[in-house]
Amino acid sequence: MSTAITATPPWQRTLRTILWPLAILTMIHRVVIRAVNGSVTNDFGTVYAATRRFLDGGPVYVENLQVVDPHYLYAPSATVLLSPFGMIDMYTYARWLFIGFNALCIIGALLLLLRLFKISYSSYATPAVFLAVFCTESVTNTLVFTNINGLIFLCQAAFFVLLHERRLWAAGIPMGLSLAIKPMLAPLLILPLLRRQWQPFVGAVVIPLVTFAAGWRLTSDGKSYFDIITPYMGEVRDYYNSSLAGAGLYFGVPEPLILALRILVILMAAVAVYLLMEYRHNHEVLWLSTTSGVVMAAVFLVSSLGQMYYSMVLIPLMLTVVLRESLVRNAAAWIAAYGFFTMDMWESERWPFHGRIVEFLHPTAGWLLIIVTILVVLLWRYFDPERRQLITPSVKAPATT
Repeated sequence: MSTAITATPPWQRTLRTILWPLAILTMIHRVVIRAVNGSVTNDFGTVYAATRRFLDGGPVYVENLQVVDPHYLYAPSATVLLSPFGMIDMYTYARWLFIGFNALCIIGALLLLLRLFKISYSSYATPAVFLAVFCTESVTNTLVFTNINGLIFLCQAAFFVLLHERRLWAAGIPMGLSLAIKPMLAPLLILPLLRRQWQPFVGAVVIPLVTFAAGWRLTSDGKSYFDIITPYMGEVRDYYNSSLAGAGLYFGVPEPLILALRILVILMAAVAVYLLMEYRHNHEVLWLSTTSGVVMAAVFLVSSLGQMYYSMVLIPLMLTVVLRESLVRNAAAWIAAYGFFTMDMWESERWPFHGRIVEFLHPTAGWLLIIVTILVVLLWRYFDPERRQLITPSVKAPATT
């Protein structure tokens, strides 16, 4: 009996040949040209100045929070972890190193996600993913603004892979590292919580506590983090803020209406998370990625600050499109993705008022639409008995003797 060897179809080889040059050149352009050129918004400048003051033994939290320039809002734990960049005397070299570090983190995160989704590195899908991701606003502005979100994305991807591989103790390490720098991924601890897995919480709690204690002891004005920075982060600002509260403040929407919308988003997300529980055993990767996407989109909407480039952590959600039971195989989900990933500017000279509304609200609308879309698909499947049977196949009990 002969066994046929499955060869790669010619069209796949052609696509791979086309997509790799496009992906590589786009990545080089984003890192070497766009990021090095920089922008008016420079998140690294405050990090560099703060870490230099920290290493010199001076006060860290000395900025004027009344201006709209980027501020150093990191906890003492992050100051300790980021301080090596302050050891570099040349600011330009330190910034370039920071850009390169975050670019490598993004690449590493994508490689981990491809492994999680069982996408072969030799597949044409690999350059397609790299090309698409490096064309998003999230990745581009993370590099151009020179912030730390590339590392946060890598921590998220590592957390998912380790959870999926049941390396639960190790899963707490990337989560703890990310929380020590910024608490952005804290809502994702709902994933091990829902499965009653306590091991990841050890690293997720111990690492931030230890690094915070070290930073507190070494920072001359550590108390200012609680006295000045923490209250400021709880305030709603009306610039570069795509959360519901930020959009409401910018457009003068009554606070009761904004509160009602925030409650509605929380309820929709809670129902979606509950319905997604049916997928946690038979479609675990889908469950991890989709639940995290719903939770994070809801957090961006209801928190005091939601910035568009936070959407990088929604990349795993959109990658679920390669899975058979995906909830984003529909036009609405990709309209939503356009809203929170696009780099298109919607300011219009012909229609300035309407263009300004679309430009300010498209991330908000995208986050809201992706939650609504996933909830609607889940409800449709829940009330369709045949569809539900495919999602949660019954397991026949073993016969007794």
